[in-house]
Amino acid sequence: MVELESTAFAAQGIKERQDLQRLLRHYIQAVAPGAYVLAEEYGEWEDSRRRIDLLCIDKNANLVVVEIKRTEDGGHMDLQAIRYAAMVSKMTFSEAEQAHAAYLQQTGSADDARSAILHFLDWDEVREGEFAKEVRIVLVSAEF
Repeated sequence: MVELESTAFAAQGIKERQDLQRLLRHYIQAVAPGAYVLAEEYGEWEDSRRRIDLLCIDKNANLVVVEIKRTEDGGHMDLQAIRYAAMVSKMTFSEAEQAHAAYLQQTGSADDARSAILHFLDWDEVREGEFAKEVRIVLVSAEF
């Protein structure tokens, strides 16, 4: 074993979006076990300056808002995440499918969004009444 000195993301030149978010997008299980990434930088609402870092779903078809900050205390990300959770709380399967299609295109995947979501949920068909009944929040920060 080797003792490591304590450091901060900023001191190491680690950026929020380009580093932390990109890594968590590929390995969401590290912070949200059992989740599947639907979208990155999701902001399909009137005030499009606000964006959810990672929007996911869990195996129970609930939405998961993941907010990431490289600061030690996370700033006000808790309040920000609550706002985002409220904004997506009425999301339909169709809207999630559209968001995921855009995400897949952005990441260069040829997968079909509807099929990918249904496969993750282990559903044969869309169950709108069971989709996004709850929204969970995951906050990621060094000392939060």
